[in-house]
Order: sequence, then C-alpha cells, then structure tokens
Amino acid sequence: MAQIDAVLDLAVQARASDVHIATGSSFVFRQFGKLKRIKSQEVSPKLSKTLIYEILSESQRAQLERDLQLDFSYEIKGKARFRGNAIVQRKGLDATFRVIPLRIPTLAELELPPVVHKFCDFHQGLILVTGATGQGKSTTLAAMIDQINSSRAVHILCIEDPIEFVHPIKKAVVNQRQLGRHTKSFTNALRAALREDPDIIMVGELRDLESIRLAVTAAETGHLVLGTLSTSSGPKTVDRLIDSFPPDEQNQIRSMLAEGLRAVVTQKLLPAMNDKRQVLACEIMIGTIPLANLIRTEKTFQLPSVMQTGRAQGMQSMDDAIRQLYKNEKVTYQTALDYAEDKRSFKRR
Repeated sequence: MAQIDAVLDLAVQARASDVHIATGSSFVFRQFGKLKRIKSQEVSPKLSKTLIYEILSESQRAQLERDLQLDFSYEIKGKARFRGNAIVQRKGLDATFRVIPLRIPTLAELELPPVVHKFCDFHQGLILVTGATGQGKSTTLAAMIDQINSSRAVHILCIEDPIEFVHPIKKAVVNQRQLGRHTKSFTNALRAALREDPDIIMVGELRDLESIRLAVTAAETGHLVLGTLSTSSGPKTVDRLIDSFPPDEQNQIRSMLAEGLRAVVTQKLLPAMNDKRQVLACEIMIGTIPLANLIRTEKTFQLPSVMQTGRAQGMQSMDDAIRQLYKNEKVTYQTALDYAEDKRSFKRR
C-alpha cells in the first residue's frame, strides 16, 4: 500500500472531487466546488516527491523529470480511480488528483436533460460536451458511452489522456487507448481509428487543429464522434472550431460542421441549496436545419436566437437551465444570479 493511499481514501470518504498535494501546505481537498485544507502535516519537498514517485513507474518518473509535468492514472483497488497530474513548481513537486468513481453513473443520476439520452441513439455526426475544467465533462461522456455500451452492439474506440472510467464489455466492444501508453498522440490514434472499423469514437479532448480536423472528418464519413472542448457555450464552440482553421479552409469546415454537428452540451456545476453537493446546469444546442444554415452562411452570432426558438426540440440556454434549478429550489437565488450569463435579464425574468 502506497503512503498516498491513506490521503486518497480519505478524499473518497469525504466525497471530494480533487486532492491537492501542495508543497508547503497541508493536504487540500475540493469538496462541492470549494477548497478545504484538512488537518495534516505540512507537505515538505521531500515528502511530496516521496508520495508522488512511489506510485509512478520508472518510465513515468523519467518522463516527469524530462518534461517537468506528467498526466497519469492511479487506482486503489476496490475503492476508486484517480486522474493525476504532477508538476514541478517553485517550491518543489506538486500533484493534483481527480477522483474517478469505480461505478459509472447513469445519465439519469447525473440529472442531464432527457434529450441527452436521445443523443446516444445517433449513428453518425459530432457530439461535443463543453465547459470549464472540473464541470463534469468526462463523467457525462462516460455515462453516454456506458448507455451505448449497454444498449447497442457496436465497436466503441476511446482515446483518452489518461484513461479515467474503465468500461466493461457489455453489448458493445469497447477499446480504450491511453495517450503515451497505447498511442503517441490524439492525432495518431484518430488516424488509426479510421482503419479499425469503429462505429463510435470518443476523444477525451480536441486539443489542436489536426485532432479537430480528423474528428470532424470522421463524423462526416459515417462515424459517431464524441469529444470535449473547454468552451463556455454552444455558439462559442462553433466559433472555436471554425477559428482553429486557417482562413482559406474555414468555408470548408463551416460546410462540414453544418452537415456533421449533432449537438453541443455545455455544463456548469453549481453549489446546491444545502451546500452538501453540486447540481448540474446544462445548455443544449442541437444541430437542426436552421442552425446548420446559420453555420454555413457565417451567421453564428444568430445561434442563440435559434436556441431560444428551438425549445420544442430540447434546446435551452444556460440561463434557462439555471433559472429552472432556482425554480425547483435546488440552488439559492444568489447562487443562480452569480452563475447566470446575462445577470440583468436574469433579474428581470
């Protein structure tokens, strides 16, 4: 048993989402969105290095010393998995661990809108889950993959950095590849994916132009592609995808997105009324014909208007989602106002 296991086990019991090993501080947990120091000894540079190096392989230690940072995964058998990131900083070696439950939650348990369940029935196109770091994007993707795995006999290929939730074999065949361990890059894995007879490709993160290009191409050529982006809304996601390309390629990518984009789910986690958990607010943008026409004709500034008129199809803005949480007494008025995009309109309505 590694020394750090006791700290990580305590974090699981405390329902923390993240654990910080910070040189010069006691251990820090993120509980329900807020950082809290726990009563423990101060982490010295020597202790920090001991705790982190003990759970790394020789190759991971070499990579950390070469790159001065490292993404990795770690598991305490029977309790939880952790997505780890170690960095060298001014005081020494620090690490952050994201707690990944062993059981994959369902879409219903995550309280995602019912329309998201229907997205899992799509057979081709691009579905993106977006939002800031720590807003549950990976968990939502895992829940979607698990629903597909439970209901459809398909080949699912997951490309992750690192592997977080482990998907068992159910109705589908699920192959999970980890960056650095099973493939050199997202780009290499995506290129190879097109020759591996996948029905569904899950990309942990669309990081650069080439991975975006390959994901959009795969979606256009008959695959269902699911991925994440760190964008704050559906319309901004479309702009981000288009702006990633050189100007002379943007007309082509607009056309490809207009044809292939099926949905964008943008997430925010808000402190619940009782401050003992977080609740999810979701913006939903669906690739309808009117929305596709706006993308194709360079009128993405009108996308929010299409989302307002598309409520019957299941679309909703982030402020609509937050307002509904307030009406359902899941968050306080002040919390709702703090997280609202358009505070003036939110107050008026």
